[in-house]
Amino acid sequence: AGSLLLAVHFYSSPRAVPLIPSTALGVLLLILSALLAYAGIRRSLRNASLLVSLCLTLSALWSGYGVILIQAGQGLLPEPGDARDALVPGLATFTLALLLVAVAGFLCGEPVLALLAAAVSLASAHEVALHYSSSLGPSAVACSHLLVCLVGSYFALGRILYFLTKGKIVLSGTDLAEKKAQEQGWGSAGSTNPFAAPGLLLNMLSASVFGCRLLGVTHTLSLGHVPWLWAAGTFQIGICVLSYRAMDVLMATAFGFTAILKFAGGYCLLYPAWQTEEPSFPTPFLVVFSILFAVLALFLSLRSPMDGLYLLVFVAYCIALACSPRGFFAGGPQGVDVAIFVASALVALIHLYNGRAKAKIPTGEAAVKALLARSSLLKLREGPDLHTPYLGYSKYADAEVLAYACSVLASFALTATGDPQAPLATVVIPWVVVAGGILKLLGGSVAFARGKTLESSAFILYSVMWIIWGLTRYGGLYGTARSFHAAVGIVAFMLFNSFIVICSLFLNMAWFFYSLTYMLIAVSFLLDAIHALPAGYDIAATLIFGLVSFYCFLAALSSSTFEGSSLPMGRPMVRLSGVGAGATKCLHLPARKASSVKRIADILRNGGTCGIPTDTVYVLVAACNRPDAVEKAHRSKRQAQDRPMSLWISSLKQLEPAKHLFTPLLWDFMEAAWPSPISLVIPRGKWVDFLGMKDSAKYVGTPQSVAIRIPDCSVTTHLIDLVGPIVVTSANPTGEADTTHHNQVYAKLGDKVDAVLCGGPSPENIASTVVDCTKIDSGNIGFFRVGIIPKSQV
Repeated sequence: AGSLLLAVHFYSSPRAVPLIPSTALGVLLLILSALLAYAGIRRSLRNASLLVSLCLTLSALWSGYGVILIQAGQGLLPEPGDARDALVPGLATFTLALLLVAVAGFLCGEPVLALLAAAVSLASAHEVALHYSSSLGPSAVACSHLLVCLVGSYFALGRILYFLTKGKIVLSGTDLAEKKAQEQGWGSAGSTNPFAAPGLLLNMLSASVFGCRLLGVTHTLSLGHVPWLWAAGTFQIGICVLSYRAMDVLMATAFGFTAILKFAGGYCLLYPAWQTEEPSFPTPFLVVFSILFAVLALFLSLRSPMDGLYLLVFVAYCIALACSPRGFFAGGPQGVDVAIFVASALVALIHLYNGRAKAKIPTGEAAVKALLARSSLLKLREGPDLHTPYLGYSKYADAEVLAYACSVLASFALTATGDPQAPLATVVIPWVVVAGGILKLLGGSVAFARGKTLESSAFILYSVMWIIWGLTRYGGLYGTARSFHAAVGIVAFMLFNSFIVICSLFLNMAWFFYSLTYMLIAVSFLLDAIHALPAGYDIAATLIFGLVSFYCFLAALSSSTFEGSSLPMGRPMVRLSGVGAGATKCLHLPARKASSVKRIADILRNGGTCGIPTDTVYVLVAACNRPDAVEKAHRSKRQAQDRPMSLWISSLKQLEPAKHLFTPLLWDFMEAAWPSPISLVIPRGKWVDFLGMKDSAKYVGTPQSVAIRIPDCSVTTHLIDLVGPIVVTSANPTGEADTTHHNQVYAKLGDKVDAVLCGGPSPENIASTVVDCTKIDSGNIGFFRVGIIPKSQV
């Protein structure tokens, strides 16, 4: 669709009035870029096909292209060469970027997607040539876009046929399910983050904008280059979030850092639009930024030496910016931009190839692992539970590393006093608002998704404060007057932060000092608002907070990389009994081991209660022949009368001695329904005594009926074979949400449960379907709860 619009645009460009105005075309491309990004993100949640990189790269191309077309349509690029200078850096970058995607596609057996990428690359190359040579007419560019339409239509047709025929008709090269099976068969060696390659390609885009100026490809750096830089920055923030979804903390942090640079570059190009002079840079901030990049590169090299060495280019970039008063406009940083462009292209190609190829290009990871294996001090954190929170389950890795780093950046940015008469002339807003505000808000959101209530509250509160204060003080909104109303607002923030300081006493020492030193920042804001700020206090406060944040940054990095606490965060200063008060008394045993199931069985036989995984959500169980255990489970759950405990067996053979007590229809229905996540509520009778329940029977079901089922889970049925019939209830206090991860069992029930059989996240987030079979012989069944099995299937 996008290429068809561009084909029409170029075919009609020789006319006096084009068929599609520039503004309308730009808006349409922005809409299509959003749809493409959505398609890439949705696809990435299922497998790491080349389609992910292609969709995100094309989306970035069309978003920047669309904004430039809108600028041209609104007369913001008035000079004849402005549009050319604005478009060429981005088009040249995506010509090479899409060519890299095409090469990786051809090498890894995805010819249709590779051909599609090559066709878009050819169209971009033709357009670049069109801007420099009139001999190549716009019809050639339009023909290239029509080729993209043809290949894209073939791929779309193949996918439509695949879905309509449920996989029976598959056009060659369009079966993404086959690619997924191949990737799973080849193992997980190499890059496991499908978003790393698009993020690296976006680094090429920002480097191209400044590198083209150094090489003389473009005449000036202007407003027309801002869309490329801010599109790259916006997409990299999105890729940062998606990298957390891919459980890649270090690359997510790296993309957050590079996104800050892109927004700062765009701000510097935007500033001359209303002022004649170039903005100035705060040197201390860039020195600190280079240190953060260097530390991150060191830790990243332990995971992937190639990526760690790549980040060293950005260390040089920050140093070059710090040494150049003109910042992004100077030749030194632009020379490093050229190096970033080349390095990004090479590393992106390796990521694209390693993500899909059977034979990987070595990145040095094996050598580092072999070296660290000889060390008894340092051991890398690995395994499926690497990013699992202490209590709960999250689809995102921990973002505290980025949040602490943003605190460091925002605090050191405030050390630049700037000119009160021209606050925008000093580049502080991107550092404070993007780093301290937007990215810290991102870190707080991820912390909330991981169940870290206090940390997320603090990060979100601090991000709001950085955004408001950064825009007020360095955005020209404050002026020379000091406002009482601003002081009242800051006092409100300080009251909120006081609550966080008190709560952090129960967390750890590092968090206590982190929140306490932020109070010094808030006090400096307050004193400035009432025009009573002592000389040097604000710089001292920001330095203290920055150093504490830097320690937290190092501690979070080391804890996410190495086993054990290399840099401790400290113990809670005030301790409470219960969860988090020390070592967990509850056993946590892996469900994949038969010895663990046997141990859980021993605990149940001895009168214990345990949390176990099932074919739906986690449940709390006790042995039927232990009335004391059943009573304990009943008390720990605070069981409501309208939600009685149910009975589980492993086979109908356990009910064979009492078969004569069931009607033939009910027996046949049980045989047909089980094993499955269907609980059948059947009339209570003497058959209960055949299961050896004794005094436990009063806690199970109601006086009239009992819910019974055979779970469709091998671990659960094996446990029942060892213990006998079990009494079951959901592993959460009555009225709360179902438990979908083994860590949540202890989080919700505490020491009331004796052991937890750990099976990771539940296969389903919905409980079983409960069917009323008390009147089945009269031809009627009802539903107490429609769960994972729909009514129609029952």
